[in-house]
Amino acid sequence: MENIKIATAQFENRSGDKAYNLEIISQLSQQAAARGAQVISFHECSVTGYTFARHLSKEELLDIAEFIPDGESVKKLTEISREHGITILAGLFEKDSEDKIYKAYICVNENGLVAKFRKLHPFINPHLTPGNEYVVFDLFGWKCGILICYDNNIIENVRATKLLGADIIFMPHVTMCTPSTRPGAGFVDPVLWKNKESDPTSLRQEFDGPKGRSWLMKWLPARAYDNAIYAIFSNPIGMDDDQLKNGCSMILDPYGDIIAECRELGNEITMATLSPEKLERAGGFRYIKARRPDLYRDIIGGEHTSEHKVVWL
Repeated sequence: MENIKIATAQFENRSGDKAYNLEIISQLSQQAAARGAQVISFHECSVTGYTFARHLSKEELLDIAEFIPDGESVKKLTEISREHGITILAGLFEKDSEDKIYKAYICVNENGLVAKFRKLHPFINPHLTPGNEYVVFDLFGWKCGILICYDNNIIENVRATKLLGADIIFMPHVTMCTPSTRPGAGFVDPVLWKNKESDPTSLRQEFDGPKGRSWLMKWLPARAYDNAIYAIFSNPIGMDDDQLKNGCSMILDPYGDIIAECRELGNEITMATLSPEKLERAGGFRYIKARRPDLYRDIIGGEHTSEHKVVWL
Protein backbone atom coordinates (compact mmCIF):
# COMPACT_ATOMS: atom_id res chain seq x y z
CA MET A 1 0.00 0.00 0.00
CA GLU A 2 1.07 3.55 -0.67
CA ASN A 3 0.20 6.65 1.36
CA ILE A 4 -3.33 7.92 0.90
CA LYS A 5 -4.60 11.44 1.60
CA ILE A 6 -8.10 11.58 3.09
CA ALA A 7 -10.28 14.54 4.05
CA THR A 8 -13.16 14.66 6.50
CA ALA A 9 -15.74 17.44 6.51
CA GLN A 10 -18.22 19.21 8.73
CA PHE A 11 -21.07 21.39 7.52
CA GLU A 12 -24.48 22.67 8.52
CA ASN A 13 -27.01 20.72 6.48
CA ARG A 14 -30.60 21.71 5.71
CA SER A 15 -33.34 19.25 6.57
CA GLY A 16 -34.78 17.60 3.48
CA ASP A 17 -32.98 19.98 1.10
CA LYS A 18 -30.93 17.61 -1.04
CA ALA A 19 -30.04 20.23 -3.65
CA TYR A 20 -28.52 22.56 -1.05
CA ASN A 21 -26.68 19.80 0.79
CA LEU A 22 -25.27 18.37 -2.43
CA GLU A 23 -24.05 21.82 -3.42
CA ILE A 24 -22.16 22.16 -0.13
CA ILE A 25 -20.77 18.66 -0.62
CA SER A 26 -19.56 19.75 -4.05
CA GLN A 27 -17.92 22.90 -2.71
CA LEU A 28 -16.10 21.09 0.07
CA SER A 29 -15.08 18.27 -2.26
CA GLN A 30 -13.58 20.82 -4.62
CA GLN A 31 -11.60 22.36 -1.76
CA ALA A 32 -10.33 18.98 -0.63
CA ALA A 33 -9.31 17.93 -4.13
CA ALA A 34 -7.48 21.23 -4.65
CA ARG A 35 -5.44 20.46 -1.54
CA GLY A 36 -4.53 17.01 -2.78
CA ALA A 37 -7.08 14.78 -1.08
CA GLN A 38 -7.99 11.56 -2.87
CA VAL A 39 -11.03 10.85 -0.69
CA ILE A 40 -13.48 12.96 1.32
CA SER A 41 -15.96 11.76 3.93
CA PHE A 42 -19.18 13.50 5.02
CA HIS A 43 -21.51 12.90 7.98
CA GLU A 44 -24.45 10.55 8.42
CA CYS A 45 -27.40 11.56 6.22
CA SER A 46 -25.37 14.47 4.87
CA VAL A 47 -27.42 14.44 1.66
CA THR A 48 -30.85 14.53 3.32
CA GLY A 49 -30.41 15.85 6.85
CA TYR A 50 -30.97 13.61 9.84
CA THR A 51 -32.73 14.66 13.04
CA PHE A 52 -35.87 15.92 11.28
CA ALA A 53 -36.56 12.32 10.21
CA ARG A 54 -37.80 11.46 13.72
CA HIS A 55 -41.02 13.33 12.86
CA LEU A 56 -41.68 11.61 9.51
CA SER A 57 -44.29 8.99 8.66
CA LYS A 58 -43.31 5.97 6.61
CA GLU A 59 -44.80 7.59 3.52
CA GLU A 60 -42.79 10.76 4.12
CA LEU A 61 -39.62 8.74 4.64
CA LEU A 62 -40.25 6.82 1.43
CA ASP A 63 -40.62 10.14 -0.35
CA ILE A 64 -37.14 11.33 0.62
CA ALA A 65 -35.49 7.89 0.41
CA GLU A 66 -33.89 6.74 -2.84
CA PHE A 67 -32.97 3.57 -4.64
CA ILE A 68 -29.26 2.82 -4.66
CA PRO A 69 -27.48 2.94 -7.07
CA ASP A 70 -30.18 4.27 -9.41
CA GLY A 71 -31.31 7.29 -7.37
CA GLU A 72 -30.67 10.89 -8.32
CA SER A 73 -28.36 11.59 -5.38
CA VAL A 74 -25.99 8.78 -6.32
CA LYS A 75 -25.92 10.13 -9.85
CA LYS A 76 -25.22 13.66 -8.59
CA LEU A 77 -22.48 12.50 -6.22
CA THR A 78 -20.90 10.62 -9.12
CA GLU A 79 -20.95 13.82 -11.19
CA ILE A 80 -19.33 15.73 -8.33
CA SER A 81 -16.67 13.04 -7.98
CA ARG A 82 -15.95 13.14 -11.70
CA GLU A 83 -15.87 16.94 -11.82
CA HIS A 84 -13.43 17.36 -8.94
CA GLY A 85 -11.46 14.13 -9.24
CA ILE A 86 -12.10 12.88 -5.71
CA THR A 87 -13.79 9.83 -4.18
CA ILE A 88 -16.77 10.82 -2.00
CA LEU A 89 -18.51 9.16 0.95
CA ALA A 90 -21.90 10.52 2.01
CA GLY A 91 -25.13 9.41 3.67
CA LEU A 92 -28.82 9.28 2.79
CA PHE A 93 -32.01 7.28 3.32
CA GLU A 94 -32.40 4.27 1.04
CA LYS A 95 -35.51 2.34 0.00
CA ASP A 96 -35.87 -0.99 -1.76
CA SER A 97 -38.50 -2.57 -4.00
CA GLU A 98 -40.40 -3.83 -0.95
CA ASP A 99 -40.63 -0.34 0.60
CA LYS A 100 -38.14 -1.17 3.31
CA ILE A 101 -36.16 1.89 4.39
CA TYR A 102 -32.54 1.94 5.50
CA LYS A 103 -30.00 4.43 6.77
CA ALA A 104 -27.37 4.13 4.05
CA TYR A 105 -23.84 5.42 3.54
CA ILE A 106 -22.21 5.17 0.15
CA CYS A 107 -18.83 5.57 -1.49
CA VAL A 108 -18.71 6.77 -5.10
CA ASN A 109 -16.03 7.67 -7.58
CA GLU A 110 -16.18 8.97 -11.13
CA ASN A 111 -17.51 5.60 -12.31
CA GLY A 112 -20.37 5.36 -9.82
CA LEU A 113 -21.03 3.29 -6.71
CA VAL A 114 -17.99 1.71 -5.04
CA ALA A 115 -19.60 0.53 -1.79
CA LYS A 116 -22.83 0.76 0.22
CA PHE A 117 -23.42 0.17 3.92
CA ARG A 118 -26.69 0.04 5.85
CA LYS A 119 -26.66 1.19 9.47
CA LEU A 120 -26.82 -1.78 11.82
CA HIS A 121 -28.40 0.10 14.75
CA PRO A 122 -30.79 2.77 13.37
CA PHE A 123 -33.10 4.53 15.81
CA ILE A 124 -34.11 7.98 14.53
CA ASN A 125 -37.37 6.62 13.11
CA PRO A 126 -39.21 3.34 13.88
CA HIS A 127 -39.82 2.67 10.19
CA LEU A 128 -36.12 2.11 9.50
CA THR A 129 -34.85 -1.42 8.90
CA PRO A 130 -31.48 -2.42 10.41
CA GLY A 131 -28.71 -3.49 8.10
CA ASN A 132 -27.45 -7.04 8.47
CA GLU A 133 -23.89 -7.15 7.14
CA TYR A 134 -20.47 -5.57 7.39
CA VAL A 135 -18.87 -4.02 4.34
CA VAL A 136 -15.17 -4.01 3.42
CA PHE A 137 -14.01 -2.51 0.12
CA ASP A 138 -10.89 -1.27 -1.63
CA LEU A 139 -9.77 2.34 -2.06
CA PHE A 140 -6.43 3.05 -3.67
CA GLY A 141 -5.04 -0.27 -2.43
CA TRP A 142 -6.37 0.17 1.14
CA LYS A 143 -9.06 -2.03 2.70
CA CYS A 144 -11.82 0.15 4.13
CA GLY A 145 -14.95 -0.35 6.19
CA ILE A 146 -17.96 1.76 7.22
CA LEU A 147 -19.84 1.93 10.52
CA ILE A 148 -22.51 4.59 11.07
CA CYS A 149 -22.76 6.49 14.36
CA TYR A 150 -24.25 4.17 17.03
CA ASP A 151 -22.70 1.16 15.26
CA ASN A 152 -19.33 2.37 16.57
CA ASN A 153 -20.53 2.34 20.18
CA ILE A 154 -20.95 -1.43 19.94
CA ILE A 155 -17.30 -2.40 20.17
CA GLU A 156 -17.80 -5.78 18.50
CA ASN A 157 -18.74 -4.03 15.26
CA VAL A 158 -15.40 -2.25 15.05
CA ARG A 159 -13.42 -5.38 15.87
CA ALA A 160 -15.42 -7.46 13.36
CA THR A 161 -14.82 -4.92 10.60
CA LYS A 162 -11.11 -4.94 11.41
CA LEU A 163 -10.97 -8.74 11.38
CA LEU A 164 -12.59 -8.69 7.95
CA GLY A 165 -9.55 -6.77 6.77
CA ALA A 166 -10.33 -3.07 7.16
CA ASP A 167 -7.41 -0.79 8.02
CA ILE A 168 -9.49 2.38 7.54
CA ILE A 169 -12.97 2.67 9.02
CA PHE A 170 -15.16 5.59 7.99
CA MET A 171 -17.33 6.62 10.95
CA PRO A 172 -20.01 9.11 9.84
CA HIS A 173 -22.02 10.49 12.76
CA VAL A 174 -24.67 12.92 13.89
CA THR A 175 -23.77 12.92 17.55
CA MET A 176 -23.05 14.78 20.79
CA CYS A 177 -24.96 17.61 22.45
CA THR A 178 -27.95 15.49 23.45
CA PRO A 179 -29.23 14.42 26.90
CA SER A 180 -28.29 11.07 28.39
CA THR A 181 -27.75 9.48 31.79
CA ARG A 182 -24.09 10.47 31.53
CA PRO A 183 -23.14 13.32 33.91
CA GLY A 184 -22.78 16.62 32.10
CA ALA A 185 -24.69 15.59 28.97
CA GLY A 186 -27.41 17.71 27.42
CA PHE A 187 -28.54 19.92 24.56
CA VAL A 188 -26.57 23.04 23.67
CA ASP A 189 -28.69 26.20 23.49
CA PRO A 190 -29.21 27.25 19.82
CA VAL A 191 -28.89 30.87 20.92
CA LEU A 192 -25.16 30.27 21.35
CA TRP A 193 -24.94 29.34 17.66
CA LYS A 194 -26.75 32.52 16.67
CA ASN A 195 -24.26 34.51 18.75
CA LYS A 196 -21.15 32.64 17.64
CA GLU A 197 -19.56 35.73 16.09
CA SER A 198 -19.98 37.91 19.18
CA ASP A 199 -19.40 35.19 21.77
CA PRO A 200 -17.45 32.24 20.36
CA THR A 201 -16.00 31.42 23.79
CA SER A 202 -19.28 30.33 25.38
CA LEU A 203 -20.13 28.20 22.36
CA ARG A 204 -16.69 26.57 22.27
CA GLN A 205 -16.90 25.75 25.98
CA GLU A 206 -20.16 23.88 25.39
CA PHE A 207 -18.89 22.18 22.25
CA ASP A 208 -15.63 21.02 23.84
CA GLY A 209 -17.00 20.14 27.29
CA PRO A 210 -18.83 17.05 28.59
CA LYS A 211 -21.78 17.65 26.26
CA GLY A 212 -19.50 17.31 23.25
CA ARG A 213 -15.86 16.64 22.47
CA SER A 214 -14.74 15.51 25.91
CA TRP A 215 -17.32 12.70 25.76
CA LEU A 216 -16.10 11.72 22.30
CA MET A 217 -12.56 11.49 23.60
CA LYS A 218 -13.62 8.88 26.15
CA TRP A 219 -14.14 6.23 23.47
CA LEU A 220 -13.22 7.21 19.91
CA PRO A 221 -9.41 7.05 20.35
CA ALA A 222 -9.83 3.60 21.94
CA ARG A 223 -11.60 2.28 18.83
CA ALA A 224 -8.64 3.31 16.69
CA TYR A 225 -5.98 2.18 19.18
CA ASP A 226 -7.42 -1.21 20.13
CA ASN A 227 -7.99 -2.21 16.52
CA ALA A 228 -4.92 -0.59 14.89
CA ILE A 229 -7.06 1.30 12.38
CA TYR A 230 -7.33 4.78 10.95
CA ALA A 231 -10.70 6.18 12.09
CA ILE A 232 -12.30 8.81 9.84
CA PHE A 233 -14.88 10.58 12.01
CA SER A 234 -17.35 12.96 10.32
CA ASN A 235 -20.00 15.00 12.14
CA PRO A 236 -22.19 18.00 11.24
CA ILE A 237 -21.86 21.43 12.81
CA GLY A 238 -24.65 23.91 13.45
CA MET A 239 -28.39 23.28 13.50
CA ASP A 240 -29.69 19.88 12.47
CA ASP A 241 -33.44 20.36 12.70
CA ASP A 242 -33.88 21.79 16.22
CA GLN A 243 -30.65 20.36 17.63
CA LEU A 244 -27.24 22.01 17.66
CA LYS A 245 -24.26 19.85 16.70
CA ASN A 246 -20.61 20.56 17.40
CA GLY A 247 -18.71 19.20 14.40
CA CYS A 248 -15.09 18.40 15.37
CA SER A 249 -14.73 16.01 12.44
CA MET A 250 -11.36 14.36 12.80
CA ILE A 251 -8.96 11.65 11.69
CA LEU A 252 -7.25 9.37 14.19
CA ASP A 253 -4.31 7.10 13.51
CA PRO A 254 -3.73 3.53 14.76
CA TYR A 255 -2.04 4.90 17.86
CA GLY A 256 -5.31 6.62 18.81
CA ASP A 257 -3.79 10.04 18.15
CA ILE A 258 -5.74 12.82 16.43
CA ILE A 259 -3.80 13.73 13.30
CA ALA A 260 -6.33 16.18 11.82
CA GLU A 261 -9.40 17.94 13.24
CA CYS A 262 -11.91 20.59 12.18
CA ARG A 263 -11.92 23.48 14.67
CA GLU A 264 -13.82 26.21 12.85
CA LEU A 265 -17.30 27.21 14.00
CA GLY A 266 -18.66 26.63 10.51
CA ASN A 267 -18.26 24.56 7.36
CA GLU A 268 -14.75 23.13 7.13
CA ILE A 269 -12.57 20.31 5.88
CA THR A 270 -9.46 18.81 7.40
CA MET A 271 -7.19 16.14 5.97
CA ALA A 272 -4.31 13.84 6.75
CA THR A 273 -1.91 11.54 4.96
CA LEU A 274 -2.34 7.94 6.06
CA SER A 275 0.76 5.76 5.92
CA PRO A 276 0.69 1.95 6.08
CA GLU A 277 3.74 1.75 8.36
CA LYS A 278 1.68 2.72 11.42
CA LEU A 279 -0.69 -0.22 10.99
CA GLU A 280 1.83 -2.82 12.17
CA ARG A 281 3.74 -0.57 14.57
CA ALA A 282 0.66 0.23 16.65
CA GLY A 283 -0.03 -1.75 19.82
CA GLY A 284 -3.41 -2.90 18.55
CA PHE A 285 -1.72 -4.89 15.78
CA ARG A 286 0.13 -6.97 18.37
CA TYR A 287 -2.93 -7.34 20.59
CA ILE A 288 -5.00 -8.70 17.71
CA LYS A 289 -2.27 -11.23 16.96
CA ALA A 290 -2.29 -12.33 20.62
CA ARG A 291 -6.05 -13.04 20.75
CA ARG A 292 -7.33 -16.40 22.04
CA PRO A 293 -10.81 -16.87 20.55
CA ASP A 294 -11.05 -20.34 22.12
CA LEU A 295 -11.55 -18.61 25.49
CA TYR A 296 -14.40 -16.29 24.54
CA ARG A 297 -15.88 -17.51 21.26
CA ASP A 298 -18.95 -18.94 22.96
CA ILE A 299 -19.21 -16.00 25.38
CA ILE A 300 -19.19 -13.27 22.73
CA GLY A 301 -21.27 -15.35 20.34
CA GLY A 302 -23.80 -16.45 22.94
CA GLU A 303 -27.53 -15.90 22.64
CA HIS A 304 -28.54 -12.30 23.26
CA THR A 305 -31.61 -10.18 22.55
CA SER A 306 -30.59 -6.75 21.28
CA GLU A 307 -32.13 -3.83 23.20
CA HIS A 308 -31.64 -0.42 21.65
CA LYS A 309 -32.82 2.49 23.76
CA VAL A 310 -31.69 6.04 23.08
CA VAL A 311 -32.32 8.25 26.08
CA TRP A 312 -32.84 11.56 24.29
CA LEU A 313 -35.67 10.06 22.20
